[in-house]
Amino acid sequence: MKISTNWINDYVKIEDINKRDLAEQITNAGVNVEQVSGEIDFTNIVVGEVIDAIKHENSDHLKVCTVSVGNETRQIICGAPNARKGIKVIVSLPGAILPNGIQIKQSIIRGITSDGMLCSLEELGLEEHSEGIHELNEDAVVGENPKKYLNID
Repeated sequence: MKISTNWINDYVKIEDINKRDLAEQITNAGVNVEQVSGEIDFTNIVVGEVIDAIKHENSDHLKVCTVSVGNETRQIICGAPNARKGIKVIVSLPGAILPNGIQIKQSIIRGITSDGMLCSLEELGLEEHSEGIHELNEDAVVGENPKKYLNID
């Protein structure tokens, strides 16, 4: 399980403590800290809203999604089972680099252009296993940085 230092700070004042020192103190208290990671780079990652999701003509499981990202719409191919019209999601736009090192760029997937990626929490390095793309609450504002909706800002 990953825990945000912002969440810990809601209960214990730790904002002046080095993360590695904090991890050592937590481990010494009896809870094993396996890894300390830095802040996730949310450059070119925004809140999006799926305006439409239709079956990809050359695939049994892919969908061609039209996604509003604020000031424009993007066509994004998605294989997640929960990709559907009307949900708010996390969108990695071309130029984004995910924690696993993958750089998002415009690509052609089975003959259709995809201009970004709809993300799961696993792809953002926030969970070890995710089932499909992460769905944000309806109050998430399209085009904004999703960090505040994930409580990691």
